[in-house]
Amino acid sequence: MRPFSKYLAEAIGTFCLVFAGTGAVIVNQVTGGQVTGLGVGLTFGLVVLAMIYTIGHVSGAHMNPAVTLGFYSSGRMSLKEVPRYIIAQCVGAILASALLRLLFIGEETGMGITLPSGSVTQSFILEFVLTFILMFVIMGVATGDREEGIMAGVAIGATIALEAIFGGPISGASMNPARSLAPALVSGNFSHQWIYWVGPILGSVLGGWMYRFVQCSP
Repeated sequence: MRPFSKYLAEAIGTFCLVFAGTGAVIVNQVTGGQVTGLGVGLTFGLVVLAMIYTIGHVSGAHMNPAVTLGFYSSGRMSLKEVPRYIIAQCVGAILASALLRLLFIGEETGMGITLPSGSVTQSFILEFVLTFILMFVIMGVATGDREEGIMAGVAIGATIALEAIFGGPISGASMNPARSLAPALVSGNFSHQWIYWVGPILGSVLGGWMYRFVQCSP
């Protein structure tokens, strides 16, 4: 395997995640709700499931800076890999949002941007808890720092779909700083962006730690 293969895999995987996931949000807007909120949630879950089985053996299929930091904080990943993974993920996400911007130029869309629909506190707590649950599940099914295995894709994809379906209407259920950064960048709207970095990162780190605690308990 070439040394840069895992970073390319992370960029491609995150591109697919953002293109399909936020693309579903955009198509739902321009078609008057034909995709539905349920469809958007399932799209996010299914694209993550597909990418885990496609690139899980190459890079671990993190596709999420919060997940990468969760693996690092729990001792499953080296520090030198963290910035490389996060850069690759952000580049892939931004390219996806830039392409969607070109595809839907002239359309009135929010580009799939994540914004609180309720209070800031509600969205922050939701992003924190949703990412905690996600990382807790990932730690249970991942092998080392890799999200791979017979049932890993199903468990993780189902968790993301579940959380996106019920959390999406309030916070956008991002759970992923790269997923929130990309549409914010191409739309020029960075409002409340901190929620989608601080909440998921703290939730992921705590999820990783808590799983280690549970796993090591007698």
